[in-house]
Amino acid sequence: MRIERLRAGAAEADLDAVAALEFESFTNPWPRETLVWELESSDVTRAYLLKDDIGAALAFCVCWVVFDELHINTLAVAPAARRRGLATAMLRHVMAEAVASGVTKATLEVRASNTAALGLYQQLGFQIAATRPGYYAKPPEDALILWREGLDASP
Repeated sequence: MRIERLRAGAAEADLDAVAALEFESFTNPWPRETLVWELESSDVTRAYLLKDDIGAALAFCVCWVVFDELHINTLAVAPAARRRGLATAMLRHVMAEAVASGVTKATLEVRASNTAALGLYQQLGFQIAATRPGYYAKPPEDALILWREGLDASP
């Protein structure tokens, strides 16, 4: 397996793979055009794609690096590849690259009912800092806001 950083001008197949994973994973997925815009127009966006040994997309992460903060916007693993540690590997890679850029803390939002994701994030040192009532739609649900300080230290 390998993790690739996607940049402006990313291969169409990679963009299609991220869009497909997004559609499979979320009730309100980002359109493919949003990813393309982020890669081509934003200087804070980073996108990563995890592929298996034959090049099939298994997971992706889209985040922002804003000053000394990593904002993890989207993380998804293909349904057939879940519970194999791929999200952990992806986040460790993303956080290590962010730390190398001077990032010291990270944040993300997660559905309150997503206990699997919440467990992963807490295992990686994130702590619940706040709740955003009614943040998610389809279905309506609260978001938990998580932060991790000291990103350059092991959890």
